[in-house]
Amino acid sequence: SPNFPNPFNMQTMIEYAVPEATHIQLSIFNAAGQLVRQLVDAVQTPGYKSIHWDGRDNRGLEVGSGIYILRMKAGAYRQVRKMILQK
Repeated sequence: SPNFPNPFNMQTMIEYAVPEATHIQLSIFNAAGQLVRQLVDAVQTPGYKSIHWDGRDNRGLEVGSGIYILRMKAGAYRQVRKMILQK
């Protein structure tokens, strides 16, 4: 599902479904393609999942306004979505 809200200010929620136990990666990249935050990198059980992104990078620092790319990998499945952070 698309993140909600989008555009967002302080945080956004990302929801997704896992049909079978598999390794999930949810990664956020900036417009230059650099990794900003690794939200999930683990094997997950089947079910509906949600996670919040608070607009911080892997070091805990707030990132600036702009377009960010959410990439999901789950087995052979790949999905990419744009997110807009407005401060």
